[in-house]
Amino acid sequence: MTRDPEFFVEEAELPLLYIAKKLKEALALEELLTAAGVDYLVEPDTYKGGLIFASERIGAFFYVAQKQLELAHQVLRRNNFKPYENS
Repeated sequence: MTRDPEFFVEEAELPLLYIAKKLKEALALEELLTAAGVDYLVEPDTYKGGLIFASERIGAFFYVAQKQLELAHQVLRRNNFKPYENS
């Protein structure tokens, strides 16, 4: 279920779960996480996209508490979403 940042006040840091680049993708992910009972924070932010014509774009950044990260990864993988991996 989508939560306000205040809900996660006790978390030291929220791991980034996924960056949705399109609205349709973000809405589908919200539906999946809510159905699975995962509490998440979603915020707009910028990312760099494009190879030939690189530019800054706006996406929906999904964050979850560390204790729900593995469950959230499982939900994403079962539904053909690739969780964000810090590289």
